[in-house]
Amino acid sequence: METLIPVINKLQEIFNTVGAEVIQLPQIVVIGAQSSGKSSVLESIVGRDFLPRGSGIVTRRPLVLQLVNVPFLEERQHAASGETSTQAEEWATFLHCKHKTFTDFDEIRQEIETETERTTGTNKGISLEPLYLKIYSPHVLNLTLVDLPGITKVPVGDQPPDIEGLVREMILSYVSNPNCLILAVTAANTDMATSEALKLARDVDPDGRRTLAVVTKLDLMDAGTDAMDVLMGRVIPVKLGIIGVVNRSQHDINTQKSITESLQDEQGFLQKRYPSLANRNGTRHLAKTLNRLLMHHIRDCLPELKTRVNVLTAQYQSVLQSYGQPIEDKNATLLQIITKFATEYCHTIEGTARNIETSELCGGARMCYIFHETFGRTLESIDPLAGLTMLDILTAIRNATGPRPALFVPEVSFELLVKRQIKRLEDPSLRCVELVHEELQRIIQHCSTYNTQELLRFPKLHEAIVEVVTGVLRQRLPITNEMVHNLVAIELAYINTKHPDFIDTALVSASVSSSSSKNDPPAEGIRCWKSDKVENAGMEEKPKGNTQPMYSSPSRSHAVNLLDTPMPATRKLSQREQQDCEVIRRLIKSYFLIVRKSIQDSVPKTVMHFLVNYVKDHLQSQLVGQLYKQQLLDMLLTESEDMAQQRKEAAGLLQALQRASQTISEIRETQLW
Repeated sequence: METLIPVINKLQEIFNTVGAEVIQLPQIVVIGAQSSGKSSVLESIVGRDFLPRGSGIVTRRPLVLQLVNVPFLEERQHAASGETSTQAEEWATFLHCKHKTFTDFDEIRQEIETETERTTGTNKGISLEPLYLKIYSPHVLNLTLVDLPGITKVPVGDQPPDIEGLVREMILSYVSNPNCLILAVTAANTDMATSEALKLARDVDPDGRRTLAVVTKLDLMDAGTDAMDVLMGRVIPVKLGIIGVVNRSQHDINTQKSITESLQDEQGFLQKRYPSLANRNGTRHLAKTLNRLLMHHIRDCLPELKTRVNVLTAQYQSVLQSYGQPIEDKNATLLQIITKFATEYCHTIEGTARNIETSELCGGARMCYIFHETFGRTLESIDPLAGLTMLDILTAIRNATGPRPALFVPEVSFELLVKRQIKRLEDPSLRCVELVHEELQRIIQHCSTYNTQELLRFPKLHEAIVEVVTGVLRQRLPITNEMVHNLVAIELAYINTKHPDFIDTALVSASVSSSSSKNDPPAEGIRCWKSDKVENAGMEEKPKGNTQPMYSSPSRSHAVNLLDTPMPATRKLSQREQQDCEVIRRLIKSYFLIVRKSIQDSVPKTVMHFLVNYVKDHLQSQLVGQLYKQQLLDMLLTESEDMAQQRKEAAGLLQALQRASQTISEIRETQLW
């Protein structure tokens, strides 16, 4: 089990190298109120002075301290160990300057102060960025400790007003890790019931399975009092135990009293004041307890840790694969992406794409819906006689006969009116072309979505592909519109009254005559035109009294404008007029339905031939012809900076996970017990 802590230290170093915290590793987190003696406890465990000291808040950023037990210098020289070439009994390294070795612990303290001031300033500010320190010594046990800023209440210097909340959040971010052990430090000359450290530990570890309490400054308690009840757990019980220690006083620090002498004085104090508890308290016992607890905790966490590493390794392999490999052959890569996009575009139209939408219609399915539902229903909703009044029909009939009364219904009036109705089919047809064009544009976005990684990797190539496809669609749209316009123009060019489906005019006339003879006299309410109003006035109104004649001489009366005479509201239509109008109405309806059926069938075929099928057949050749050029290769295949950075980070993290997996797999089952 002695090898477990070095394994965790190695894992921590692996993940720190890539700057990732994807796995929560087992470690010991030291928490406590400001000036409770946390730093003194750590120095006593290490056996050297290396932490900044002073009044107020001194620890202003997390310090991750890894202690590594190594053989004595003579043994290392004799064994010629290849672990390090440092010719010193003890030495240390920092992660931010890991190629530099520190053998003078005063330099270590200075480096900590310098690096802390670099990120937090010189006026008591704090930082969440951790500082990593690794100490090699034959006098330490293998441990991983995290020293956090002390819990404070009132901001000083450059500290923000919410300093208490910031420190609390920082502490919780570490102690909330279920894989960490909590070392709650409380001074003996304060009330244990008011300990902020124990309160925080209890919030995240209510069962107390990960909390060990340390009572410092046993020698500073008031005369006549002791910490016996506290150390025995009678005041506040702690499941992993409570260990008391004696810190060096400020006088000892000023006189440069060595930690070795302080440890001897501590043991003498415990033997004198707490003889029954001396062997269960003190700095040496604390270091051994932490070592034992950490090893057992690592053993318990190792299976889950191994599973987590394997899962993340598989995930990042998939992520790295999605980013693609660095380009070796630009020509082949460009041709491959173009071909893949064009194939996906055509398959989306045909309905054979691998990624089929389930939330909405797209591609060929939406075009089918446009042709048979949207366009078809729009045409069917058009009334063949809409906008065509009886006045229009009668006017057309009279205008077609000229000054002579007509014996038969003029054919010219029928053609004039039916062309007016057929013209109404053009706008829905052009709108159908527009809807299909919009769907072809949407397919570009659809294909881009399912080729996201490749196209995001080369944003300029993506833009170029979209521009080429949009250009092809823009080029074909007016051609298709012109062909659809011609379809309507063709129908208007020749009114084929001999069409097999067109009803016979004689039969219509006979049917209308037969119906008229059976019906009542025509109803009133039909508005008449201006040329009828004078006739009606002359026939129906009788002169009264001495009324002047209607057509008086200009010398005896003012001139009369016949067109400005007030129009009667209604007049009766003759049976002949009604029959003629009804014949025209039936003929228009019959012929309009024939043309509508033809347009409803020919417009989709025209759109498919001149727009959809053309794009399918020529898309790849257009893309290759416009983009597959030697002078464009470097520009089109320039990766986005984000994608390159993400691939680099994913590759580094995957490599770290693979190294971590290999490190964990080297632990044999027998080493866990």
